[in-house]
Amino acid sequence: MADVVRQFGNDVRCGAPLMFEQRRALLDIERCRTVALGGHRETYECGHVVTAYNSCRTRNCPSCSAWKSRDWVSQRELDLLPVNYFHVVFALPHELADVHPMARATVNDALFFASSKTLLEFGRKHLGGQMGFLGVLHTWGQKLTYHPHVHYVVAGGAYDKKTNTWKSAKAKYLFPVRALAQVFRGKMLAELRRRKLPGVSDADLVRILDAASRHDWIVYAKPPFGGPKQVLRYLARYTHRIAISEHRLLKVYDETVTFAYRDYKDGSASKQMTLDGDVFLRRFLQHVLPRGYTRLRSFGFLGNNGKRKKLAAIRAILGTAPPEPPKERECLCPICGIGALVDRQMLEPWTMLPRTRRDTS
Repeated sequence: MADVVRQFGNDVRCGAPLMFEQRRALLDIERCRTVALGGHRETYECGHVVTAYNSCRTRNCPSCSAWKSRDWVSQRELDLLPVNYFHVVFALPHELADVHPMARATVNDALFFASSKTLLEFGRKHLGGQMGFLGVLHTWGQKLTYHPHVHYVVAGGAYDKKTNTWKSAKAKYLFPVRALAQVFRGKMLAELRRRKLPGVSDADLVRILDAASRHDWIVYAKPPFGGPKQVLRYLARYTHRIAISEHRLLKVYDETVTFAYRDYKDGSASKQMTLDGDVFLRRFLQHVLPRGYTRLRSFGFLGNNGKRKKLAAIRAILGTAPPEPPKERECLCPICGIGALVDRQMLEPWTMLPRTRRDTS
């Protein structure tokens, strides 16, 4: 991805105006793991000396998502319960996906609000208590088009604080998806009528919501995972994923970029798409979120309000002990995997990469 930015980044910067976050993303990806960010030289007992340059550590960089995912998942492991977990996806129709770019953050906030309220309401109605679930916002389709949707990992049950009881969901079934979709649609449309969308006039908002209300919305639900370990593997794939990963980039040739995608309308067949380099980067940049926007959120008994007490109470009801905290990994030689680290020398940033006159990041 850094090669793509270096080759086509100037064309994009000098084209239509970019938001600060988009310019910053281009600059971070361009400098990632280069001398521009400095690094360190490590010496191991086995005699190997390894030099590595620092990563940019931003959420928009394909090279920096893996380590963030591992750290986040190791912390979430402490919240796992010995119950079934379900995967539920709430997606928006194309009328709401095509709103003005300035309004997207507001629409995504409403998406989190309406979908989480729907799950919590069904938990109270069908299970008689408070559910707990984690949500992650994705805004992309396989072709890098804008397609906002939220993935939820839902614990299969509900906790009633008043009676200190736990009611499990059905073994292979959570809630009827058609009913979820209808309630979600009603809550989402009501929430958007209540909000002011930047860049969208009142007349246009009425037209958009009227068009979106005319057809059925889709909520997708998977059967439960095989167990807590499968949940963690799933979370590692989804929580810190970005619009495109490095392994999907196949070729940068002349003025084009070729990448792989799955065509879900054709049985998930693996296909390829070639775009002009600047068009590819434009598609990528539309998935850069505003600075400080939270795309990972927790709800119900997994929310921050009293989470530890609620989890302890649920585990007491289920008769299970909390998971052991992850052990700190020993720093071993990445070449032989045996020698321990004996010395680390920091390398100061050496030079800045070239910037164009119009790059104001």
